[in-house]
Amino acid sequence: MNLQGGCFCGAVRYEVTGEVFNSTLCHCTDCRKVSGAPAVAWFSARRADFRYTRGEPLRLASSPQVLRGFCRECGTTLSFEDARWPEELDIATASLDDPQQVPPRDHTFVRSRLAWMDLHDGLPEYPTTRSAGQ
Repeated sequence: MNLQGGCFCGAVRYEVTGEVFNSTLCHCTDCRKVSGAPAVAWFSARRADFRYTRGEPLRLASSPQVLRGFCRECGTTLSFEDARWPEELDIATASLDDPQQVPPRDHTFVRSRLAWMDLHDGLPEYPTTRSAGQ
């Protein structure tokens, strides 16, 4: 798979080669706050399969083990890095040139879901992380 994407203003561009995994729609409070959206679609890639082709994001430590990447010019949410999984990088699906290529496969952190955001897509729902199970 070869995916390309970037921020709204074009200052940061990236490409992903190789297979992607863990495609989700996250409903956690942190994702909502940093994006200003009711949920954020993410997918994971191996760091070895990801590279910035233009610019670099500004990174914010949003919690002790987590860095979130944003465009320093336009503020687009781009990435999520967790020190517990150093070989992986999560990428904001909507920052892809063609987000249709990586649809969500589940919902995570639904315990934090906004009550007015009804889920009727039939995808698996996890109270917190996928690994914690249902």
